[in-house]
Amino acid sequence: MSEQIIPESHFAEIDGVKIHFHEIGEGAPVILLHGGGPGASGWSNYGRNVPELESSFRLIVPDLIGYGQSGKPHLEGPRFAIFAKSIFGLMDRLGIGSAHVIGNSLGGGTAIKMALDVPERVDRLVLMGPAGLLCPQTPYPTLGVRQIMEFYSGEGPTLEKLRAFLQTMIFDSSQLTDALLQERLAAATAPDLIANPPLGKGGPPPIEQLWREDLSRITHETLILWGREDRVNPMDMHLTLLAQLPNAQFTVFTRCGHWVQWEKAEAFNALVGLFLAGGIKLN
Repeated sequence: MSEQIIPESHFAEIDGVKIHFHEIGEGAPVILLHGGGPGASGWSNYGRNVPELESSFRLIVPDLIGYGQSGKPHLEGPRFAIFAKSIFGLMDRLGIGSAHVIGNSLGGGTAIKMALDVPERVDRLVLMGPAGLLCPQTPYPTLGVRQIMEFYSGEGPTLEKLRAFLQTMIFDSSQLTDALLQERLAAATAPDLIANPPLGKGGPPPIEQLWREDLSRITHETLILWGREDRVNPMDMHLTLLAQLPNAQFTVFTRCGHWVQWEKAEAFNALVGLFLAGGIKLN
């Protein structure tokens, strides 16, 4: 699978914090929110998807606060609220009234928070293994969550810790290249990030328990995607959403871990492109 050259970087200051983002394509705006693993960024999560989706949509691919090339202030308080507020601020700066929102893991929880807090600014939702939900069957914290919690604690970040985490993230670890490991390690060990890891240095991630919210208020057309072998946010979490969201559809990918959009990029691109264009009717 060919990877696109990383597009031009843009920056906006939102509430005093620098937000880095890519803007590609034309059409209905789509915001793609990445996960919270070590070294994550917008492009690292969605580099396999932008080349296919940019022909139909205006893609906004930000780095969340504390990640990638965005600012890394010391964060206090629940993270989904912080991230959601900054994304709404970025939308304001770009003149976007409402947008489709795609979110993976931490980005999925942020997308849910956006739909709960200001529903009129969110069009369709695509959620891949979103965080902040209840595990009715799987013991928690999972292996992947423990690895995230421990990455900046103890001896601090190491290549061995990162390799172990990424092997947990995906089903087929043969796809992990040395180049990918070194790229993620460099991003995860930036001095300003080590000083202020966005999810802290050990202990439970400071994220809201979204499963305690009245999720039935999310009436948006929603596509929920999960990897059956997800060892970060396990598949049984989807039951929390399906039990309450009135306009949701669930699709599971076998032989797939936490990175649906990366491991199953071709199927993801086709399905999500059709869904966002209104070609899949959930009712």
